[in-house]
Parts: sequence; structure tokens; C-alpha cells
Amino acid sequence: MDLARSIPLFAAAAVLEIGGAWLIWQGIRDHRGWLWIGAGIVALGLYGVVATLQLDAQFGRILAAYGGVFVVGSLLWGVVVDGFRPDRYDVVGTLVCLVGVGVIMYAPR
Repeated sequence: MDLARSIPLFAAAAVLEIGGAWLIWQGIRDHRGWLWIGAGIVALGLYGVVATLQLDAQFGRILAAYGGVFVVGSLLWGVVVDGFRPDRYDVVGTLVCLVGVGVIMYAPR
């Protein structure tokens, strides 16, 4: 697996998916309107495209590993965008998720 390609793709997918969901959240829950919702839908669609660019051809493996990236990215998004303060269990959980990503994606096969 090419780490130099895989990791940036996971990061881009996280920004698009989490950002898209956040835009929709803002559009509906914070009453920012249809433009925000539409931008979120576009971002979520682009997430689907970016996920297909991983070199591994196994859909289930990519999405399973991305699940761990999503967990980490969601907490980081909360810290940067929403002022969320993770506790030690959040940190431990993210580390567990990253270990899972490493095993799923980068273990020798």
C-alpha cells in the first residue's frame, strides 16, 4: 500500500464527509438555509469520489479503515470548528481507531 497516496486520500475524504455533514447540520439545525445544505450534499458526493481513488480495490476494507479515520477526524473537526474539548477517553478511543486503521490497511498480506 502506498502510504504517500493513501493517507492524504483518507484525510481528504474525512474533510469532505465531515465537512459535508457539518454543512447540512448548519443548514438545518442552525437555520442557515438551502445553500449550506446544498454545499453539504456536494461535499458528501465528492467524498464518495475520493474514497474510490484508494489503490486497494476492496470496498469493504477501504470503508472499514476509513471508519477509524472518520472517528479521529470528527473529534478533530469538533476541536477546531466547534471548540469541543475531548476527554481522555476520546483520546484513547481515537488511538484505538488509528491502530485499527493501520491493521486493516497496512498489514502485510
